[in-house]
This record gives sequence, structure tokens and C-alpha cells, in this order.
Amino acid sequence: MPFVIAVPKELAEGEKRVATVPEVVQKLTKSGHEVRIEHDAGTSAYYPDDLYTAAGATIASSRTELFNGARIVLRVQPPTVAEVDQLAEGTIVIGFMNAARNPGTVARMRDRKVTAFALELVPRITRAQSMDALSSQATAGGYMAAILGAANSPKFLPMLTTAAGTIRPATVLILGAGVAGLMAIATVKRLGAIVEAYDVRRAAGEQVRSLGARFLELEINAEGQGGYARELTPEEKEKEQEMVSAAVARADIVITTASIPGRKAPLLITRETVATMRPGAVIVDLAAESGGNCELTQPGRTAVEHGVTILGPLNLPAEVPFHASQMFAKNLQSFLALLFDKDGALVTDFSDEILAASLLVHAGEVRHGPTRDLLSGGMS
Repeated sequence: MPFVIAVPKELAEGEKRVATVPEVVQKLTKSGHEVRIEHDAGTSAYYPDDLYTAAGATIASSRTELFNGARIVLRVQPPTVAEVDQLAEGTIVIGFMNAARNPGTVARMRDRKVTAFALELVPRITRAQSMDALSSQATAGGYMAAILGAANSPKFLPMLTTAAGTIRPATVLILGAGVAGLMAIATVKRLGAIVEAYDVRRAAGEQVRSLGARFLELEINAEGQGGYARELTPEEKEKEQEMVSAAVARADIVITTASIPGRKAPLLITRETVATMRPGAVIVDLAAESGGNCELTQPGRTAVEHGVTILGPLNLPAEVPFHASQMFAKNLQSFLALLFDKDGALVTDFSDEILAASLLVHAGEVRHGPTRDLLSGGMS
């Protein structure tokens, strides 16, 4: 049974991505679904309307036209309360929901009996790799962090032998060797820098070394559940801080990526450590949105302290919107496949483990436990 799938233009400030791309639209329309794209939804990501039309989509000139009869809505950023009010009861919305920061939206989706799947809740299991939007977007963020670091450094990254003498290569330190960190390592390594990296998870060392970087060793194993790091003990934190501080002091560029889901980002670089850095050094703090790994980070701004440039970028994947949208769209395409049975009918029980884990709101209930607790504790 075909369905109407709607893709609105993202309205969040600075958001250039779009939830689907013509390549994916073509596959959805071939499956019999009607795909509606809001006018200019893909323009900022360099997917103009005519490419969607050629792929079989219908361009909607208004939100009313877009959502009329739509069963599924695909998006990147969470909807606003006003956007939720435009959706009919039973509409399925799929995208990043960031429930802890958008409790009002979650409550409105609950009250209007909208079904919402949060891509950040997709479990990190082998079967869900093709749907892992957190990883695909972290790849884009890690790449952009490396480019930002290079663009703001007063130094060349590679070693150069010139008639004017030899230029020594820059030293880049990556703190956190998850998906974003590994992409940053690979990118600055290609640019010719000497790369060092640290992660509290000892298992990350093998991946770091495979990319040609030096892994900073500390006798701590902080491997946690689900591929994330556990929080360190006070003694472990002190030892870590000493080693990290020494590495930061000798680096020309530091890229920090450490985060703990649902919590404030761990502090890795103190103001005292920044004071030990060389003039002209650069810090790119990918954890700025959740408080920052550097004590002096200002989210969304660039600060200069002790001659050190500290960047606190927000939503870096939106700075490479063409490929970030392409990867995100394919994540959604894989996720959508779980919503239909072999006859093409929409599943109703959402019993698949991936659907069950990522189901945020359904049938007037908040299904995600922590979000339900948040709403019951702070608002209704």
C-alpha cells in the first residue's frame, strides 16, 4: 500500500541539510510511494527542486499542501510546536528529536497523538549500522573540524622543503576517537600533519594507529556500554588530566570530540592548560553544544585567550550539507524499510528491536523512559 511521504524545509537557524535527496526519492517512488518535497527544501544543500521533480517527487508550494494526507514526515531537526500542530493524528515523524532539549515539542506530539521516531535512539548494533545517523553525521562533523582547524591555524600542516628552508609539520591532537575523532584524524593526516590522539577507551588505540596517528597510552580502561565511554573516577581523571595537558601544550591544533549521551560534556582542557599553549594554537571544540570540552569554549562563537583561538562550532555537519544530506537520506531509507512488511503495508506493533528502541512517542504516550521521566518531573 503506497503512502504519502513529506519532506519539509528545515527552519532551524543555520541548518542547510535536507532529509532526503533525489537518489533516495527515486527509490521511494519506484516502490509506489508519493514523495512530496516542500519548495526549496533542498536548495541550501544544493539539491534544487528540478532534481527532485526528475526523480519523481511532487513539489509542494505550502506546508498545507505538503502535509495534507501525508502519513510519514522525514526531517533532520526536531519539529517545533507550531510544526507539530500542522500534523494530523497518527502521522509518523522520523528524524533527530533531541527530546531533552525539546520537551515542549515531545509533549505536543504526545497530545496530538503523533508517532515520532528519534534517530539518535537507534541502537548501535550491527543490523542498525545503515541507519546510524549519529555516526554518519559525526563523520561530516569530524571532517569539518579538521578543515576548520587548518583554516584557523597560522601554520602549514605538512612538512615543506622549500628554497626558503624547511617547514616543520604541524602537530594535531585529537581528543576522543569515536567516529568524529577518527574522521578528523584521517583528514589532518592527509593534510600532512603529525597526529596524536587520546581516548579513554583503550580499544580505540588500534583504530587510531591504523590511521597513522600516535595513540597516547594511559593505564585506564573506560569502555562503557553501547560503545560509549564510562565516566572516570576522580583518581583516573587526575592522571588523565596530567597526560592530556602535556599533549595539549605541545599541539598546534587540538580537536576535542568527547561527549557522554544526555550529559554535560567532560572537561578536558582547563583555562590553566590553555595558558600553556603556544601563541597561534587552535582548539576546535566539537562538544560546544553540550557545554564544551574546553573551559573557555563559547558555544557558537570564536574566542581568543592567551593567543589561542578557541572555536565552539555548532552543527558542523550542516557546513557540508550536500554529502551530509546524502548520508542522512540513506540512513532514513534504511530505517523506512523497517516500517513496511513484505506486502508493503505499514507495521503497527513496532516490535522490531530497532523500532522499539527509537520509538519516542506513539498513540498519546511517551514511550522512551528517560523522556517520560523528564516530562513527568518538569512538565505535562
